[in-house]
Amino acid sequence: MIKISEAAATQIKKMMEDEGQKDAYLRVGVQGGGCTGLSYAMGFDSEVNDEDQTLEIQGLKVVVDGESAPALKGVEIDYKQNMMGGGFTLDNPNAIANCGCGASFRTATNAGKPEDC
Repeated sequence: MIKISEAAATQIKKMMEDEGQKDAYLRVGVQGGGCTGLSYAMGFDSEVNDEDQTLEIQGLKVVVDGESAPALKGVEIDYKQNMMGGGFTLDNPNAIANCGCGASFRTATNAGKPEDC
């Protein structure tokens, strides 16, 4: 379902340790918003809900809520570092449109709730 590169997994594990969240889950989802309609959401969570899908990826415990799962199928999460800093990138094969900054998208079946940029 979701792919996480070694670089991204290393960075996530470091962040979990720095924040005292070593046993937490990485929650990945989408929510309405952004100029294209859907925005990515990632964070740490200690809870798993009944509708969540749980995955083990690169040694990380990952949860995805059932509503977000179709929009995230096949998504690849990477971490890139350059002279200006670093950040996570998401390559989503389901996106039919992306905003210019890459923070929001829409799929053929989910237009989300676009906001003004």
